[in-house]
Amino acid sequence: MVDEGPDSLVLRYLRRIDEKVDRLIEDVQLLKVRVTSLEEQGARVELSIAGVNRRIDRVEERLARVEKRLDLVDVQN
Repeated sequence: MVDEGPDSLVLRYLRRIDEKVDRLIEDVQLLKVRVTSLEEQGARVELSIAGVNRRIDRVEERLARVEKRLDLVDVQN
């Protein structure tokens, strides 16, 4: 005969809670990994954008020199 007293019932619920907490811990760890990955990807995108902006700045400077050399713009100082 199995005793289904209050102690047994409480232990069963505690085990269920423990299993759920373990799953939550695993889920949170996975989320941390994914968030870190997103942060790293965001940083790489920012670096790429900064590189593109530097290149655009250099192209603008070169274009300004070409326009000035060819007298395509008025030089105002």
